[in-house]
Amino acid sequence: MHTTLIIKAMKKSILFSLSFLIFVCSKPAVTIDPVTPPVVVNPDPAQYGTPYNNVPLAQDASIYQVNMRNFSAAGNFQGVVERLDSIKALGVNVIYLMPIYPVGSVKSVNSPYCIKDYQAINTEFGTLTDLRAIIDGAHSRNMAVIFDWVANHTAWDNAWITNNKSWYLQDANGTVVSPPGMGWNDVAQLNFANNDMRLAMIKAMKYWVYTANIDGFRCDYSDGPPVDFWKQAIDTLRNISTHKLLMLAEGTRSTNFSAGFDLNFGFSFFGQLKNIFSNGQSVLTIDGLNSTEYNGATAGKQVVRYITNHDVNGSDGTPLQLFGGEKGSVAAFIIAAYMKSVPMIYNGQEVGNTTRLTFPFTSTKVNWTGNYPMEVLYKKIIAFRNSSTAIRSGTLTSYSSADVCVFTKTQGTENVLVITNLRNSTINYSVPAPVANTTWQDVLNGGNINLSTQISLAPYAYWVLKL
Repeated sequence: MHTTLIIKAMKKSILFSLSFLIFVCSKPAVTIDPVTPPVVVNPDPAQYGTPYNNVPLAQDASIYQVNMRNFSAAGNFQGVVERLDSIKALGVNVIYLMPIYPVGSVKSVNSPYCIKDYQAINTEFGTLTDLRAIIDGAHSRNMAVIFDWVANHTAWDNAWITNNKSWYLQDANGTVVSPPGMGWNDVAQLNFANNDMRLAMIKAMKYWVYTANIDGFRCDYSDGPPVDFWKQAIDTLRNISTHKLLMLAEGTRSTNFSAGFDLNFGFSFFGQLKNIFSNGQSVLTIDGLNSTEYNGATAGKQVVRYITNHDVNGSDGTPLQLFGGEKGSVAAFIIAAYMKSVPMIYNGQEVGNTTRLTFPFTSTKVNWTGNYPMEVLYKKIIAFRNSSTAIRSGTLTSYSSADVCVFTKTQGTENVLVITNLRNSTINYSVPAPVANTTWQDVLNGGNINLSTQISLAPYAYWVLKL
């Protein structure tokens, strides 16, 4: 009985095995392809350092412009590192570095804005390690760093011209041209109709965010490239989720704000301020700029205002030359810092540098043994701005006359009154009813000021008062 059962079981097993083999062999063969990993083309570089978390909001920024060539005797990155404590002591929270890239040599006038390679460092300044020392040092001192970016044009010996001629604007004969109508013959105009060029440009901007851990860009001649390029670039940069970036347009287009820029340049403010001091134009003209320069500015976006920068310092004159000496230039700076703007200080301005820092910035140097009392005033002006919500983002009410710039800034219970005589003569000013017969604290000098209905202001006198 047992043997019979075993034999039957063996027969069933053999039959099952044969059936299974017949079933398997009757199905078509299945080929399994090996898994191919996705190909990443030109990946972004690894992030250097830890992204800086304290980049200020636009309205809270105070910007310091560094021109490496004339900032120190050596004219290099190390010269900036050595003065980071002095920059910090001013109270600024954003350092703006002029172009750090190699300068072209073909048709060149040695301009820092003639870029030979967007992803390299000008060896006259030092190395990547030296550059990172500026940024690391600034971050450790609670200051952000933004780079100058020249998107509109390149040097004639930039490799892009040889490798990708279609990336450049050309005439009817197929010859690459300089920016039309500008007289900038040392540079070649890029073609923003070419999408590959746009992508390469944006990738180069991203490179520095990762490689140097920077906090944004000041974009040179931003009114040149089309608005849709800037929107494309800024949208891409904002997608770097680890970084909060500050974007400054060196331009006047109101559409720069809608393209994503946080800040626009106050060209008109500088020009009008100069006319007030040199041509006797009415101070009331500034009030109009507080509207027109802010067209399109929403959600805290601001205009950067200045009394000098690398362009006008050499071409027009120093602040002391343009704005009535030390006292007049301080009065002018107070308006730029407090009225409706983000202030920008150009290196040497704070010590009353009396020598024009002329292009291409290699022969003239900042004299840091300059006017220390003036530097103390600058520190007080910026310190009060940093402490005052009303100054940074409060409601502006103007009470100016033809000769005196007067305004209040209010935020909640905080009230600030600024009075600046922009004439080199004594001016009698009728105090408006809302602020007449009141007592204020003198922010810059200490003590109290009692305002009646009439005040006499000495030449270039300035008062910063708070309740």
